[in-house]
Amino acid sequence: MENNSEITIQTLQSQIEKLEKKVTKLEKNRKDQLSMAIVSGDMDKILAAMIISLAAAAMDTKVKLFFSFWALSALRDPKKHPKGKDFISKMFGMMLPSGKDKLKLSNMNMAGMGPMMIKILMKKKNVLSLGEMFEQAGQLGIEITICEMSMDLMGFKKEEFIDYPHLRYAGAATFVADAGESAFQLFI
Repeated sequence: MENNSEITIQTLQSQIEKLEKKVTKLEKNRKDQLSMAIVSGDMDKILAAMIISLAAAAMDTKVKLFFSFWALSALRDPKKHPKGKDFISKMFGMMLPSGKDKLKLSNMNMAGMGPMMIKILMKKKNVLSLGEMFEQAGQLGIEITICEMSMDLMGFKKEEFIDYPHLRYAGAATFVADAGESAFQLFI
């Protein structure tokens, strides 16, 4: 009986040591980093993503944003009109907002009055505009990755996106790798 108890205790100790090694490895791979996947193109959700990002960066947390699908509209530069798009790409370009100033609200859009009212309130309350938030994000080193698959599906070209100092193009695997080493992951 005593022999079985010793084996059980040894087995448990061995399993505990293995688990401790795994936890240590996981903790070493985690960085003070926020990875956020942003798929919504709604103004209020882009605002939330930028406010959280700026707060994290101000606290010396590395921030990596992954813009995909409808969120790509926020990164379009309305002054840029790339050539060589096919019919479907042109249609997506015409139907989707061209830039952060044309985004709609997820609720109470009220035929465009909602975004205008929010912008007026933001100015009145001294809240940064989306444009100012993106500018500050660039100054704080916040990285923005544009999902190449979404960009291709929606017919966008690299030439039509905003000029941003920390902009890159990559796939979902890049976001997953970034998120895997991040202490915080968010999806908006």
